[in-house]
Amino acid sequence: MENHRIAKHPILAVEEREDVLFTWNGVALTAKKGEMISSALIANGINVFGHHHKDGSAQGIFCANGQCAKCTVIANGVAVKSCMTPVTAGLEARSADGLPELPDSVFVADRPAIEHLETEVLIIGGGPSGLAAAIELGKHNIDTLLIDDKHALGGKLVLQTHKFFGSEEDSNAGVRGHDIGKLLAKEVAQYPSVKVWLNSTALFVFSDRKAGVLKDGVYKIVTPKRILNAAGAREKFLRFTGNHLARIYGAGAFQTLVNRDLIRPTARLFIIGGGNVGLIAGYHALQAGIEVVGLAEAMPQCGGYKVHADKLHRLGVPIHTSHSILCATGGETVEGITIAQVDERFQFIPGTEKSFSCDTILIAVGLDSLSEFTLEATEAGIPVYAAGDALEIAEASSAMFNGKIAGLTIVRDCGHAEAGAVPSEWYAKAEVLKAHPGAIKGYQHGLPEEGVFPVIHCLQEIPCNPCTTVCPTNSIHTEDGGLMAVPLYTGSCIGCNKCLLICPGLAITLVDFRKDANHPTVTIPYEVFNYPVKTGDELELVDIGGADLGRYPVTAVLEMKERHTQLVKTSVPRAIAKQVASFRVQPASVSEPLTQPVIPQKLADEAMICLCERVSVGEVRELIKGGITNLNQLKSITRAGMGPCGAKTCETLIKGVLREEGIPVENVVPNTKRPVFVEVPLDKFADGNSSGGGNE
Repeated sequence: MENHRIAKHPILAVEEREDVLFTWNGVALTAKKGEMISSALIANGINVFGHHHKDGSAQGIFCANGQCAKCTVIANGVAVKSCMTPVTAGLEARSADGLPELPDSVFVADRPAIEHLETEVLIIGGGPSGLAAAIELGKHNIDTLLIDDKHALGGKLVLQTHKFFGSEEDSNAGVRGHDIGKLLAKEVAQYPSVKVWLNSTALFVFSDRKAGVLKDGVYKIVTPKRILNAAGAREKFLRFTGNHLARIYGAGAFQTLVNRDLIRPTARLFIIGGGNVGLIAGYHALQAGIEVVGLAEAMPQCGGYKVHADKLHRLGVPIHTSHSILCATGGETVEGITIAQVDERFQFIPGTEKSFSCDTILIAVGLDSLSEFTLEATEAGIPVYAAGDALEIAEASSAMFNGKIAGLTIVRDCGHAEAGAVPSEWYAKAEVLKAHPGAIKGYQHGLPEEGVFPVIHCLQEIPCNPCTTVCPTNSIHTEDGGLMAVPLYTGSCIGCNKCLLICPGLAITLVDFRKDANHPTVTIPYEVFNYPVKTGDELELVDIGGADLGRYPVTAVLEMKERHTQLVKTSVPRAIAKQVASFRVQPASVSEPLTQPVIPQKLADEAMICLCERVSVGEVRELIKGGITNLNQLKSITRAGMGPCGAKTCETLIKGVLREEGIPVENVVPNTKRPVFVEVPLDKFADGNSSGGGNE
């Protein structure tokens, strides 16, 4: 079997882990202790986990977050989601081909009684917002239970190797996301009043004001006085020909494999979606030694921060704006992609098709808030709050801050008036942190022609200012002194490099005329060590947008190990010194399109809209044209939404078809939600208490 494990990473420590033996379809394989079955399979070069019982299409992972069912396998005779089930020694796993044969019985006769617990506050989700809220509750000794379905706290912070935006004071700006997750978890652990349950999934909030929780596979019932929904969001999918193929990942799945499990799941990646999630995933791919063939964004410009897009441009990744995916090609797994230009109505323009060879497609086209628990608690009459992506989709820095606000609000509602009201400046800061990128400005004029000074390549108004607080000479400030402004240099630089090392966008270089006025030294921050740089190498220097400035030698490489950053120095003619933003590492040949574009013969409506039940877009569209606008009726006729994921993916896609057919949203009858969040074996609910308690 192939080995797809990452042996060296520029940011993450690759630690020795104990090997565990298991079998896959009778073949002995090696996993790492504690890793999920899906990760172990992909580490061994296995990407197809089974075949759908309806049409035989290949199944693999998409979300790696328990939200879909594409990764289902049979483990010791039981169908499980491989992305949420750890490998154990001696595990016998096999592919889920067709309809699995169920074991004779897995029911445990002498099951203990279901445990019932009470808590003042139940927090669902241990990501940035849930942790920030728990800290506020812990400070006031409020009985709190925080549950999370992963084996470690931090949520999506665990997957983030880049430095965070915002401010140092409020968001730990300049600190990498996975380190922020550890800092927050460590602070939560200081408060005895906050209990933490890991590997624990909230299943439902019932009408009798109780919540069902599956903790380490054991069902428990929690009665909270208040609930904070900090469960995050789920990724959206797309309709396109070939969307049923294996090796189509959500960004979260890709980052889970690369940054949590240190597995290189692909050699050639193409990304759809130019928001921050897609742009950052592209950067993470380069850090993992993966070729990023390109990125397509349907809008005329990327919706994510310009500094993220600029990083990809400079490193050699082309971004195709006003383009979207036309089709994915391949047998069972992705072998290629065709994109095409779209007009202002997002219709494909014939003749603009471009095809590329790739083995994986990453879908990063937005998120849907996990609002279920908020709605269920509201219907049950439990005071409920929401924070993070479960409240509104925004950056993690915003999630931390609105989690803090939610936490203090709950403290006051619990009767702790001494805590004081939420300061008005907190609300103002929360608005700034969640703000969309603002205006793009030009470069600062009047920079010196002598001495040493920073050139700031951050030209867009975004909520970020750590460069202004780290400068020892107070030489960098924002235009209006606020957080949402472009930084400027006015002062006396001493060449300490602190601004280069803290900038989340790697958007500051240092120009030094002191040794040679005609050939100044430019210092460039660099953290993609998979493409090594050493003294004497010639670099293909580029400007902010990736335009070529010529090849120049490396004069020195400084290893800033504590910051996981290299400072690469090069000597250039003074005429281009202020233009140099970085250097290209990925050769242009990686992104060359095929000579002849592959144009799908199948119509777009033959794409799958429900992957669980294999329902096409066309089937749903015909029913809508026939006058059916009730999602429950569509489900009963086609089974779209009746599969294991519980309509988590297809409902958004079906609503998109309804919009295309001109159906007003107020005329659409919504889906009736299932009574549990994820599928659970019925025997988990068996109560050994003969008195009949816990009849949920």
